[in-house]
Amino acid sequence: MTMLTGFAGEALAEGLPVAAALFHGLSDPSRLAILQHLTLGEHRVRDLTEHLGLAQSTVSGHLACLRECGLVESRPEGRASVFSLTNAPEVLGVLAAAERLLEATGQGVALCPNYGVDTVTNPSVGQLKSHDAQGVAR
Repeated sequence: MTMLTGFAGEALAEGLPVAAALFHGLSDPSRLAILQHLTLGEHRVRDLTEHLGLAQSTVSGHLACLRECGLVESRPEGRASVFSLTNAPEVLGVLAAAERLLEATGQGVALCPNYGVDTVTNPSVGQLKSHDAQGVAR
């Protein structure tokens, strides 16, 4: 799939629904926070609930969405599941590109009347607990 074929090409139109689904998977502040935590390494659902201050069911739902989008994977560890990024370099690249784009656009995205910060702010994610490189909450 390519999104950059050109405006006259059919491949562009065909790839857009898949790209839109990917960006929809990235469109939630809680899911972005989960991805951010997983850039540090593997986490259990319990670790993520503690770090993010979200309910276990909420974290599990977001992880299911991210798994269905192909962004995270899990493996069993005892009775728990441990989650990690799939294609970590590509996910990190998308997050880094988004950060650069946000820097370049300034306040444009934050002030967007349809999708600006006030319309998508999740107060529970705004109060993330800090943790060290090993994922231990502080």
